[in-house]
Amino acid sequence: MARRRKMSEGKKNIIAGLIEEYNIQSAADIQDALKDLLGGTIQEMLEVELDEHLGYESYERSDNSNSRNGVKSKRLVSSYGEIPIDVPQDRNSEFEPQIVQKRKKDISEIEQRIIAMSAKGLTTRQISSMVEDIYGFEVSESMVTGITNKILPQIEEWQQRPLSAVYPILFIDAIHFSVRTENIVKKIAAYIILGINDEGKKEVLSITVGENESAKYWLSVLNDLKNRGVQDILILCADGLTGIKESISAAFPQTEYQRCIVHQVRNTLKYVSHKDKKAFANDLKSIYHASNEEAGYEQMLQVTEKWQDKYPNAMKRWDENWDVISPMFKFSNDVRKVIYTTNAIESLNSGLRRLNRQRSVFPSDTALLKALYLATFELTKKWTMPLRNWGKVYGELSIMYDGRL
Repeated sequence: MARRRKMSEGKKNIIAGLIEEYNIQSAADIQDALKDLLGGTIQEMLEVELDEHLGYESYERSDNSNSRNGVKSKRLVSSYGEIPIDVPQDRNSEFEPQIVQKRKKDISEIEQRIIAMSAKGLTTRQISSMVEDIYGFEVSESMVTGITNKILPQIEEWQQRPLSAVYPILFIDAIHFSVRTENIVKKIAAYIILGINDEGKKEVLSITVGENESAKYWLSVLNDLKNRGVQDILILCADGLTGIKESISAAFPQTEYQRCIVHQVRNTLKYVSHKDKKAFANDLKSIYHASNEEAGYEQMLQVTEKWQDKYPNAMKRWDENWDVISPMFKFSNDVRKVIYTTNAIESLNSGLRRLNRQRSVFPSDTALLKALYLATFELTKKWTMPLRNWGKVYGELSIMYDGRL
């Protein structure tokens, strides 16, 4: 059973004081309290800056000819809304505050940097510590969570945005993360749907967290794509997700389902000892590198016979799934490489898997979804170029699926 995370006595006292001071009754009250605290923190830091500038604190005697000269009201712009503060002034007008510089009113870049750090996979605790190191003031973990929660409406809007009418190729893959639910840590799948549009550019269409695989589930996912404007998918490449084949037939009857060869190979090599993996993998290449389906099937039978005695279950799935492995054989190598290597989605997944290195357990489904969205946004910034040889690939698909592009 998972243990409750320990909280320092200092934090407990601060939280208790906040609840009493602001009479917090709801999440909205928390937001108002955080807004007020942010303004108060900035105000206090400005006073400290002026003390350092003058060389003495308020009400102390000093030989310095410069002195305090009242305050100037200012309204800061943040994602919490406008925050009124009083900027302290000096008589010689030499004071140059650093936390909020002169003629500067927008402080939301601090929040944007917090969101950017979250996009890198940093935990709320790491972000809180880093902000204190950079800016010199403490931002609580709850405030970091509050700031990153502001992107939840963006995520919902992104998940519902309109999509292209036709996608030549679509990839579906799953990554597993540990999430704490009701004090129990569970493995939850995040399903990534990535499309290749008619310009050959990669586009993440959807990220779904925590659903169980079934024909009903996948039909709802594909119907959601249809509701967002997708009318046709030429080739859908995925692993053996439960119910995916039946769901594709129901939602997009013309779509060709191609079993992911990368996953097929990985699942096969699970049965093979380390000393035989290299030789076995080379034999598997002879199947999916074959010139046509007949030659590929013959190679599959030969590989099965060769390893049958030593690994009787290793090749079982190749024969069972041949109908969804074989579609690629009608294409040239240029198209095959796009389909069976799945480099398009593997590079994205490797970036998302790095989130597991930053934190072993996510505190909730929502925290995981935020991290995935922000990391995806960061990773896809570089997606500006079409896939290699896309002109050839597009031309071949246009002929093979006449009238659908």
